[in-house]
Amino acid sequence: MIVTYSSDDYGAYGFLFYQKGGKHQPGEMRKLYHYESNNYLGEIPEADSTFAVIGLTNEHQVTIHETTWGGREELADSTGLFDYGSLMQVTLQRARTAREALKIMTDLVAQYGYQSEGESFTIADPNEVWVMDMIGKGPGGGAPVWAAVRIPDDCISGHANQSRIHQFPLKDKENCIYSKDVITFAKKKGYFSGKDKDFSFADAYNPLDFGGARYCEARVWSFFNKWGSEDMSKYLKYAMGEDLNAEPFPLYMKPKKLLSVQDVKDMMRDHYEGTPMEIQSDLGMGPWEMPYRPTPLTWEVDGKKYFNERPISTQQASCIYVAQMRSWLPDYVGGVLWFGNDDANMVAMVPIYCCTVDAPECFNERTGDTFTFSFKSAYWMQNWVANMVYLRYSLLFPELAKVRDGLESEFNRLQPEVEKNALSMTEAEARKYLSNYSYMQSAKMMDAWMNLAQHIVVRYNDMAQKKMDENGQWLKTPGGNQVPVSRPGYPERYRKAIVKETGDKYLIK
Repeated sequence: MIVTYSSDDYGAYGFLFYQKGGKHQPGEMRKLYHYESNNYLGEIPEADSTFAVIGLTNEHQVTIHETTWGGREELADSTGLFDYGSLMQVTLQRARTAREALKIMTDLVAQYGYQSEGESFTIADPNEVWVMDMIGKGPGGGAPVWAAVRIPDDCISGHANQSRIHQFPLKDKENCIYSKDVITFAKKKGYFSGKDKDFSFADAYNPLDFGGARYCEARVWSFFNKWGSEDMSKYLKYAMGEDLNAEPFPLYMKPKKLLSVQDVKDMMRDHYEGTPMEIQSDLGMGPWEMPYRPTPLTWEVDGKKYFNERPISTQQASCIYVAQMRSWLPDYVGGVLWFGNDDANMVAMVPIYCCTVDAPECFNERTGDTFTFSFKSAYWMQNWVANMVYLRYSLLFPELAKVRDGLESEFNRLQPEVEKNALSMTEAEARKYLSNYSYMQSAKMMDAWMNLAQHIVVRYNDMAQKKMDENGQWLKTPGGNQVPVSRPGYPERYRKAIVKETGDKYLIK
């Protein structure tokens, strides 16, 4: 099973959360903190025993992630104790399987309440993956309503800030679970009035608007368009927000081929390339053909509103991961969190085994924060490099991609040998070995990123470009000085745009 997630959080400091497992005394309480604000929420009784968690994966390879879709504003319940983040963290400390996680999550919010907006959760273990949509019932409304659907083993799925569960099989208890009042509550509120078999969770609780289509569903469309076996052109007007009443694409579909972990990493680097939503084809890309747009999503000119595309790969991501879960291996070997601390396109994802006994220093929450730059922090190192590259993307990105892809190729090459070694050891030895390996590769990435940052500054100083030979060595005069630098100027497409706008203003006559 493979699950991926990008935390697009507009300036938040990304780190790799670690929570130790252990035994707990009767009467011991578990404090809850809001996932985004870190504000104290309250306490619940601690479980008798808990599992270690790194990121959003626990030592039994259970992985949970989410996307927020908001939904009907009147259904937000500020009186609930759990927000979506504390719900995931507590569940990961208590669940051995995805099905167990589903029950724990829904039991917790039934007992203590749920304060977040509408949310989609992916809940996975080495054997199965579920998608669950959940939303509250308004202030003091009690247990939220929810529906969960198991994704077939031979299929791919996705959700991106828009509820994706429409009709679901009401009688298939093995592959579909839902709250008893998910339909009756919608009827009571006037969100739905048809037959139960026609009920759509998404239509009732998260009615689609232009933003839900173009900023959210479009990203899932792009994933299916790349890897799904269906012809996605028939869903294009729906995804582009041009026909909100068109048939939505399904929650899941069979892929064109079995996807590797690397395929999934690379998909998280998508900018709608090769589709009508591609963003490297107009002046918004800037002089250096950057596949990014500054936020906010909407902007105005002469009283008219316009929007920016929101692709899968986006600069405001505070972290990215691909979770790999394998049933044929012991949990301490089978679970790997491939983690990066910025936009997926701009980082190399490092293998962090789920048995790792603490977050590596560069990803650790103790290493830095959103207000303090640190050369020891992967978040700051990777953002530093990315923000140099963005502004001269077409010139500098090949340098970053070479380092990124070289590291990931090396990590991929080493993985079978490392795991073979771990399997030859006792469990205690293997856990220590894989923890150390995770730390070493994290440090290796940091060294490579420091070298990359320095190389970019040295080679591309003052918008010029020092020359190198095909072996990556500086070209020098016989006396050892640099040869004259290249001065590439703007790309030709942008030069033509300047001439079109300015006419003969800069013409040499």
